[in-house]
Amino acid sequence: MSKFFQRNKIIPRYKLVAYVMLLFGVAIIVRALYVATAEREYWLEVASRLKKDSVFVDPVRGNILSHDGRLLASSLPEYRLYIDFKAGGKEKDSLWNVKVDSICMGLHEIFPEKSAAEFKKHLEEGHKKMSQSWPIWKKRVSYDIYSQVKRLPVFNLSPFKGGFYTVHNNARQHPFGSLAGRTIGDMYGAKDSARCGLELTYDSTLRGEKGMIKRRKVMNKYLSITDHEPVDGADIVTTIDVGMQDLSERAVIDKMIERNAKVGVAIVMEVATGDVKAIVNMTRGANGKFYEAKNNAVSDLLEPGSVFKTASTMVALDDGVVDTSYVIDTGSGIYPMHGAKMKDHNWHNGGCGRISLARAMELSSNIGISRVIDKYYYNRPEKFVEGLKRIGINEDLGLPFVGSSPPRIAMPVKNKKGVYAYASKTKLPWMSIGYETQIPPISTVTFYNAIANNGKMVKPRFVKQIEKNGEVIQEIPVTVMREKICSDATLGKIQTILQNVVEKGTGKKAGSRTFKVAGKTGTAQISKGAGGYKSGIVSYLLSFVGYFPADNPRYTCIVCLQKDGYPASGGFSAEVFHKISEGIMAQNLKLLVNDARDSLSIMTPQVKNGNMIASDYVLSKLNIKRNKNWDGSYAAGNPIWGKATNDNKTVTLAKAPVTAGNVMPDVTGMGARDAVYMLESRGIKVRIEGRGQVESQSIPAGNKTKKGDICTLKMSI
Repeated sequence: MSKFFQRNKIIPRYKLVAYVMLLFGVAIIVRALYVATAEREYWLEVASRLKKDSVFVDPVRGNILSHDGRLLASSLPEYRLYIDFKAGGKEKDSLWNVKVDSICMGLHEIFPEKSAAEFKKHLEEGHKKMSQSWPIWKKRVSYDIYSQVKRLPVFNLSPFKGGFYTVHNNARQHPFGSLAGRTIGDMYGAKDSARCGLELTYDSTLRGEKGMIKRRKVMNKYLSITDHEPVDGADIVTTIDVGMQDLSERAVIDKMIERNAKVGVAIVMEVATGDVKAIVNMTRGANGKFYEAKNNAVSDLLEPGSVFKTASTMVALDDGVVDTSYVIDTGSGIYPMHGAKMKDHNWHNGGCGRISLARAMELSSNIGISRVIDKYYYNRPEKFVEGLKRIGINEDLGLPFVGSSPPRIAMPVKNKKGVYAYASKTKLPWMSIGYETQIPPISTVTFYNAIANNGKMVKPRFVKQIEKNGEVIQEIPVTVMREKICSDATLGKIQTILQNVVEKGTGKKAGSRTFKVAGKTGTAQISKGAGGYKSGIVSYLLSFVGYFPADNPRYTCIVCLQKDGYPASGGFSAEVFHKISEGIMAQNLKLLVNDARDSLSIMTPQVKNGNMIASDYVLSKLNIKRNKNWDGSYAAGNPIWGKATNDNKTVTLAKAPVTAGNVMPDVTGMGARDAVYMLESRGIKVRIEGRGQVESQSIPAGNKTKKGDICTLKMSI
């Protein structure tokens, strides 16, 4: 031990320090226990004021796209515009007094339905109250409008200096208006809740996953601490073709107006894949306007009528009980059938007499088809129904829609006495001609599509892939439900019969001079439940289903109209089929530009007014020189509306001012597609007369409009 270490003095000092530290530690522990027990509730309350946990962050809902990538439904930001008059202090106030007239003039140019004086009166009222949340405009506006307002004096300053700020929400937009509305689906108002259609079926895919942030107060400011980021929803690419859908809707509505029909349905299906290219569900409202109120194409369980005769004939041919040359005596058009009268449509003209089975199909003879089925299946009706199941007419398609219904075809069973449980002996013959069964239009068109597809039945496909950030993350494959619905021999005979129905039978109105069509008409009375078929005014289901071109089928189409009273003929639907098929084939024509060249050709094209960003894209691919006063790319997808002028060398594309949502825009000089898109996106219904580009519009540009207004566009070439 060193002689310099004075133990008697140093050790007591060490002990004193150790005792003090021990007491201090004990005090800390005691205080911690006291805080954790006696003061627990108090400090939890303090903590709750300094943090906000579990604040959810909504993801961006995915888009619904057409088959070629055009937006059918999208969540786009909409903005409410406000100003905080207390922001910026005296410096802002002095600038406001100088610039208020310029601001109001600028707002009037952006929102022409309100004058500059009205804007000034409104804003001065808010300034007088020194409101911190004074609305500049009463409605939500698009990003384009917001950007224009943001460039005005004072509003172009930061929110803390100028006071201009926005509250934005994601709103579900349908750029093509109500086009295929019931199939695409919709949302419940401002709620993030799907209501119907593909929006509901693919809700989990489109919705994405919510993120979460924690908010903590540090030095009088809340800081956001991300727990996990939101995962935006994926996009679904549908099979819908916008051009075919628009064409089909207009053809159906025109015929509904002409024939005073209540409901109109049309489905266009691609033969090889089952892709549904167009699906129309139109109902006439009490006000005379047309709405997609219900997805009738997949949910209407109605007796199909004579379009079912194809299935009955296929079963008989495939079972080998008859051939197409089999002769039936249909008499004078009225035949006694187990105590009831079976009538042909031409009974008042003496009927069809003795005809072959093939001719019975061509003339849609009820007696001809029902006598064959009654003769060969009366004692074994279950074999006929089994044959219907074998060919797939009653297949449950498992469609991706709430409310879709499978076909209903009752299988006869024997009771204890060995008697078939059918309530009436007439059930089987009437079933053979499309009564006593319930089949939705989508099932009928799927069956006929299998005939066009050389016997292969494919499931209707509405979505072909799912994308995320431009990359395909899931392919929806073509689903083959049956490789063969019948023998090749039977199929060939049915295909010939259906082509003859159009060429020399009841389906002539569906035919075309430029390509071959095959199909079948149908007319059926609609049962009114307990009231039967003839209570009050008789209602009819008028149908035509077929495929084209018949020698190399590409598309199958069904058209169904429901109407009350006479006249009632499947030929009405055949006329709609004709318009749809002719239009689709015309859209698919592809001509080479070199074929149009001659010594007098001017190779700078005439560009219509309308979406300049699309015109610019096309011109760039053609290497044609162009001038423009805006920036943007076709890939961005947002239309830029304007006018085009050109000389022999250059095309000038000029952006036009955007009018407010309730002001009629000028669509003269536009093509039908751009004009319809612009007007229907504003809630205006469009009727088109003629073809070419818009020559005049029934509602003049600049007039105020409201949702549901009808504007007639006269087109000329």
